[in-house]
Amino acid sequence: MKTSVRLIAYATGLIVVFAGAAGAGRAFGPAGKPAPAHTEAHAVADEHAGHEATVLPAGLQVTQAGYTLSPLTTLFMSGKTQTFAFRILGPDGRSVTQFTPEHGTELHLIVVRQDMSGYQHLHPVRAADGTWSAPVTIREPGAYRAFADFTPRARAENMVLGVDLTAPGDYQPRLLPQPTWETTVDGYTVTRAGEPQSGAASWLTVSVSRNGQPVTLEPYLGSFGHLVALRQGDLAYLHMHPQAGTPAGPDVTVNADVPSTGAYRLFFEFQHGGKVHLAEFTAVTGAGHTHN
Repeated sequence: MKTSVRLIAYATGLIVVFAGAAGAGRAFGPAGKPAPAHTEAHAVADEHAGHEATVLPAGLQVTQAGYTLSPLTTLFMSGKTQTFAFRILGPDGRSVTQFTPEHGTELHLIVVRQDMSGYQHLHPVRAADGTWSAPVTIREPGAYRAFADFTPRARAENMVLGVDLTAPGDYQPRLLPQPTWETTVDGYTVTRAGEPQSGAASWLTVSVSRNGQPVTLEPYLGSFGHLVALRQGDLAYLHMHPQAGTPAGPDVTVNADVPSTGAYRLFFEFQHGGKVHLAEFTAVTGAGHTHN
């Protein structure tokens, strides 16, 4: 047999050997153990696990259900007022221009620092091409999070997308204030009754008084008060809605279900005397605790 023929036969033999080994590897898996069959039950379980993995608290994703929060500005200089511009891109990649108003506006914009200080609730203006813009004042350096809270007209459910912003400089994070039941702001005393709960229906009532006398809150964005809760650590976002049919008065009761135990910062906005005021609380639910 010629040398070239012998080489060809040898190479052919190697191919057969390696093919057999690969087949055995697929059949037995590592360490010679039989590889588990991917049955229909496994497929269903995998699909269910994938679905569960996508169920996240609001505000943790920049893209969800085909919609994307696309910022045109992410870098800010502390101590200055700058325009924050952004777009909401739809599943087709184009700017969304049709929204269903909720609480008196098409889109709520929340900006807050990572340590949950410097909270701002803004109402940007939308241009005809779908570009939103709002003046934002970043007072201190640090990492910030911007939340867009909206409902596209093509979608029945509300959604909240979040994106990171940066203000370079000497970042001095603040400790999360200890849990409190009462706070004062602009001469008003604001108290809360009830604690957020995870895994159970819960309600929280906020009451406002001034000089020891209860005040009658004025409608603000279609409600007598708005409460946003942010979870310490990842800033998971919850817009706690008041009970339907809440009468005018000093009290606002909101649904206080939260996705997990832990520490939350509560931001309650109310209007009285034609001016909007912001009261802040720290609340701890379940076995959660603050991390200083």
